[in-house]
Amino acid sequence: MREREIEAWIKGEIEKLGGLWLKFVSPGNDGVPDRVAIFPDGRTVFVELKTAHGQLSEVQKYQIRQFLQRHQQVCLVYGDYAAREFVRDMAGHVVSSMVYRHSESYVLDEDCVL
Repeated sequence: MREREIEAWIKGEIEKLGGLWLKFVSPGNDGVPDRVAIFPDGRTVFVELKTAHGQLSEVQKYQIRQFLQRHQQVCLVYGDYAAREFVRDMAGHVVSSMVYRHSESYVLDEDCVL
């Protein structure tokens, strides 16, 4: 599945949960996560979506660390399998920052090597 298709699927699933799936643009701040999921329970989740084998740029790593240092929930989602895991966790009200890659997921914190 291409990134655009994964993004469209996630959007539909987030909306089924009563959430909003918004494009996040911050002029002058390259590398910020590209999507924001906002849920009715008050959670706001910044999401960086990549293909299954995509990689973060150095500026993206920097920006993600800035968000984590400020206790914001950030999720990195790599590919379609990971997208399903992400949506499952969002439906279950997970509040940890997470990395979803292939068949694994793990907690993301500012000390984590991105």
